[in-house]
Amino acid sequence: MAEPDSLEANARSPLRAWAASGAMALTGRAGGAPCATPGRPASAVAESLWQFEQTTTARSGRQPRLPGVGLLGERAAIAGFTRRGPASCGGAFRTVRTGDGWLGLSLPRATDIELIPALVERPALEADPWETVARWAHDVPTAEAARRVALLGLAGGAVPGDGLDSRAAVEITELGPRRHRRERPLVIDLTVLWAGPLCAHLLGLGGAQVIKVESRSRPDGARFGPPAFFDLLHSGHSMVEVDFGYQRDVDRLRALIADADLVLESARARALRQFGIEAADCVADGTSWLSITARGRASNTVGFGDDIAASAGLVVADGDDRLPCGDALADPLTGTCAAAAASEALLADRARLIDISMLHVAAEVGTDIPEQHAVVRTDNGWLVETADGRFPVVPPVRRRVPGRAKGIGADNATVFGARP
Repeated sequence: MAEPDSLEANARSPLRAWAASGAMALTGRAGGAPCATPGRPASAVAESLWQFEQTTTARSGRQPRLPGVGLLGERAAIAGFTRRGPASCGGAFRTVRTGDGWLGLSLPRATDIELIPALVERPALEADPWETVARWAHDVPTAEAARRVALLGLAGGAVPGDGLDSRAAVEITELGPRRHRRERPLVIDLTVLWAGPLCAHLLGLGGAQVIKVESRSRPDGARFGPPAFFDLLHSGHSMVEVDFGYQRDVDRLRALIADADLVLESARARALRQFGIEAADCVADGTSWLSITARGRASNTVGFGDDIAASAGLVVADGDDRLPCGDALADPLTGTCAAAAASEALLADRARLIDISMLHVAAEVGTDIPEQHAVVRTDNGWLVETADGRFPVVPPVRRRVPGRAKGIGADNATVFGARP
C-alpha cells in the first residue's frame, strides 16, 4: 500500500501535494520563500503511483508498499540540496536570458564545460562558464541558441520549448504474444541515473526480479553520486557487467533479453542497434521493451531532469529570471509514469514497445497557474495559506535505505552461469 500521504488525496490537490512532496522546499531563491510550481507535477506522481499500485495488485494478488509524493525530494534529502534559484538545487542547470526569451542549459560534466567555447563561438573559455553563456545568449534569438545547444549534443533548450503537443508522453505499439508470464517478472534494467532506475525500483517493490546491466567502460553515472541514493534505487537488484567490445558478452546480453518479461532502456535507439539489438525485434519475439529518452525514440537529443522540465514550462517566473522547480523534476515524473506503463504491460497479452518522452511527460502535467495562496514563515517553518486552510511546506525527506546495492558485475557468475 502507499505511504500515509494518501495518493488519492494528493492527486486531487496539486498545491497541497507539491507542498507535501519536498519539491516545493527546493523551489525558489536561496534564502527566499519556497515557491509553488505551475501545473500539477506532484499530483501526476500520485496518480502514476496509484495506477501502478492497482495494476501490480491485479497481477500479483498482493498490494505493494510504495513511497508517496515525497520521492520527489528524496535525492535532495540524501545529497543535502536546498533551493538555490536561479540555479538548480544540484547546481548544474540554470536558465539565461536570450534576445527574445530564455534558454535552459545543463552543464553537469567536465566535457560539457569544454564545449562552451564552441557554443559561444570563441577560441577559449575566458571567464566563468555561466557568465560566458549569459553574455553570449543575451543577443541571440532563442531558436538559434537552442539549435546550437542541440548541435553540440548539450542538454538544454528553449524555455518553454517547441513541439510540446507534437506527440503523446507514452506511445505504445503491441507486437508478438508475450513469451513469459512469471509470478515474479524478470526485468532487465539497462537504464542509468534516475528516471529509469526509479521505474526499476518500483517494479522491484512490486515483486519483479530486477537485473541491472551496466557497461564495463561506462557504468551508471549515479554510482559516482551520493551512495545512499544509488542504494535506495538498486538495493536487492542483481548486478551484471557487460563488455560491449567482447562478442561473447553481447551474445549473453541478447540471451538475457530474450528470456526477460520486460527490458528497460534509456539510451538513444542507435546505441544498442550497433550491437544487433533492435527493440522492435525483441518485442515481436515476445519481450516487452520500455524506452525512456529525452524527447522520444525518434529524437537524437539529450536531456536531464532539470532542463527537460524547464523546456516543458515547469519554471517559476521571478522578475527577469526563470527558476527551476524541484530537483531534476522530469526524472521522478517520468520514472513513476514509466512504472505505471510497465506494470500495465506485464498484464497485457501481447508484448509492448513503450516509447516514453521525458519532455512530453513533463508537458502533460500542464502549466496552469497555482490556486490563490500565500507562503508565510512561522517559528515552525513555512506554511501555505489558501482559502481552504493552511498546510506546511514539508522539507525533503529520505526513506530508509533497506540495504547496500551490489557492486558492478557482482552477479555475473550467477546470472550468466545459469544461461548458455
